[in-house]
Amino acid sequence: MIFTHDTEQSLHAAAALVNTDATRSASKADELGSVEDLAAFVARYRYSGSFTGSVGELHGVRDLRPEFLRFWELDRDHSVGLINAMLRQARALPQLVRHDGWDWHLHAAESDAPFATRLRVETAMAMVDVIRSDEHRRLRRCEADDCDAVFVDLSRNRSKRFCDVGNCGNRMHVAAYRARQGTGHSHDSPGDER
Repeated sequence: MIFTHDTEQSLHAAAALVNTDATRSASKADELGSVEDLAAFVARYRYSGSFTGSVGELHGVRDLRPEFLRFWELDRDHSVGLINAMLRQARALPQLVRHDGWDWHLHAAESDAPFATRLRVETAMAMVDVIRSDEHRRLRRCEADDCDAVFVDLSRNRSKRFCDVGNCGNRMHVAAYRARQGTGHSHDSPGDER
């Protein structure tokens, strides 16, 4: 394990949130378009604390996407300024908590704080771990020609090249295989005489 479970979960959630934007989603549609979509996101990443499921809360979370994307655009040193601003604005106060079957881990916002605030602070706290462990290179962009999704590469040797959003790895491997097959068969097509 590279990071603690809660850090990995927060990093994956941040990447998933960024990828819900229509410009990055596999479906090319906004995948966080309704409060039901937001509720599914909250359940998938097992966020605790206050969640109203309101339209205002939905808009607050959607507004975080460009801010979180900056972690994939900035280098390690410039990410620190963004992290510090996020924590300062929320008046983050790190505390150890245990809930829902998770062992002790950090929360830095009150459980009754607005969900967008808690999401922002938990992402910033996860990024603290990324910066401190000098693992910023694990924040990657998909290398598929037709995809702009982001992901967190938790492979042992930092070798992951494609996201899981649009099945990009499989698509690119199939395309490469077909290209090789097409090249190989062009020399041995039926009717060729030697």
